[in-house]
Amino acid sequence: MHMPASPGRAPAAPTRLDRVESRAPSGLFPSGPRRPTYREPHPVRVSAVLAGAGVAALWLLVFGLLASSTAAYAWLTLAASLVAWGCGLALLRYGDRGAAVGIGLATGLGLAIAAAVVLENWIVDGWPMW
Repeated sequence: MHMPASPGRAPAAPTRLDRVESRAPSGLFPSGPRRPTYREPHPVRVSAVLAGAGVAALWLLVFGLLASSTAAYAWLTLAASLVAWGCGLALLRYGDRGAAVGIGLATGLGLAIAAAVVLENWIVDGWPMW
């Protein structure tokens, strides 16, 4: 700390704490109190995402194997996806958010595959849905 000069003594050199900053700090190096860190109370884990995706893919596979035509496959996939999305929404609200994300990913991919099958059949044979 800086001591006041007594008569007959030279003033002490200012220390780092006595200096006045001539410009604002850049923010690169933190110099003040740390800000609080907020954390997700239920973080999404990769294992839960993979488990949800696996179960939803198996669910869609079972319904897809029940189909006997392109139209049946498309409608069963749509129905199974709606049920899976309902379960995903329930998990999102009351359960594991990671599993809900996995369900959403798998059902989205399953619906995209069903749409590609319908489109391919439409190009080759005509509209298959009615």
